[in-house]
Amino acid sequence: MPLPPLLPAMASTFSPTSAARALLPASTSRPLFLAAASSGRIQPSRKGLDFRRGRFTVCNVAAPTAAEQEATASSAAKESQRPVYPFAAIVGQDEMKLCLLLNVIDPKIGGVMIMGDRGTGKSTTVRSLVDLLPDIRVVVGDPFNSDPDDPEVMGPEVRERVLRGDAGLPVTTAKITMVDLPLGATEDRVCGTIDIEKALTEGVKAFEPGLLAKANRGILYVDEVNLLDDHLVDVLLDSAASGWNTVEREGISISHPARFILIGSGNPEEGELRPQLLDRFGMHAQVGTVRDAELRVKIVEERARFDRDPKTFRESYNEEQEKLQQQISSARSNLGAVQIDHDLRVKISKVCSELNVDGLRGDIVTNRAAKALAALKGRDSVTVEDIATVIPNCLRHRLRKDPLESIDSGLLVIEKFYEVFS
Repeated sequence: MPLPPLLPAMASTFSPTSAARALLPASTSRPLFLAAASSGRIQPSRKGLDFRRGRFTVCNVAAPTAAEQEATASSAAKESQRPVYPFAAIVGQDEMKLCLLLNVIDPKIGGVMIMGDRGTGKSTTVRSLVDLLPDIRVVVGDPFNSDPDDPEVMGPEVRERVLRGDAGLPVTTAKITMVDLPLGATEDRVCGTIDIEKALTEGVKAFEPGLLAKANRGILYVDEVNLLDDHLVDVLLDSAASGWNTVEREGISISHPARFILIGSGNPEEGELRPQLLDRFGMHAQVGTVRDAELRVKIVEERARFDRDPKTFRESYNEEQEKLQQQISSARSNLGAVQIDHDLRVKISKVCSELNVDGLRGDIVTNRAAKALAALKGRDSVTVEDIATVIPNCLRHRLRKDPLESIDSGLLVIEKFYEVFS
């Protein structure tokens, strides 16, 4: 039966490609390409794709062009010109600053949750940490900040090249990155997405990395984390637990490392965190409003100086900032040599046990934080004072069993500590 006059015209112009353009958004970031045949069926390529039961992982990352590298360097230069309040200029809030420094020294502590009143400098302090972050070795052009020496934090392509015995990986040094996770971010932006349009138009499959890829070996900061949507909380829980991010789209499975220091801040008046997410934070810092009038005046004056002339204000703290940077760098280098006596380890575990702390994260984090504090102070052994300093921050947010309960201020932990260590 012949088609009516209108239908042939529609049939001649309609194609899966045009439909994909109409339904799918265009790619906006640099993709990771997977080899594919022109027919759209995925074929094994020389890039080393891994086929197992119909699943494969990305093993080829598109290297940035010279223009892209220049644009990235220009963007980084512009970012560095933005005035950031110096970390050394933060007045008070010693507990919060200590927790942040310990996590920079030993990222395996697992991050820090900062809860406190509004206007107490939580976000300012976290963002001021950027100037103190040390340099790390990364593979040039890799969107996952791959470590050329550690296979556990290598992207798929870099790992494949290492397995092939490629000794010519271009390596450079870069500062640890800090990635802000906006409350309104979509799941695709956080996890990354597979660009199906390229599969239909160009015969290739492409993966566009998300914020978790960018945060690998860096810091992921979530302001107002207690207001984060549940589906993004689930994504963070999964990645924080495994250290890997897996994207499942259209029958394709793509995995990449996502090991980051998770830093969150929020106001408890706006709601508490789910206990499952709270437990993923290694340490918990409570921030209160400064009550001393003289100290409040000093804070106001320092902020006024910074707002009036940020460059001069930052230069006045250069010496203190450099001293703190050297202290952090030295502590990171000496961390492996710090020892903690077996007797102290037993007492730490006894405190956790008698406080009925679920799991072993409390024991592990307390040991790591105490060693990081000893390294920060330039010692090679942990003392009882080191443990007394960090144990409230490591355990108090793990005592809450009921989501409706509030987090203990740490007095219960301190009482049990002195009871056990006496």
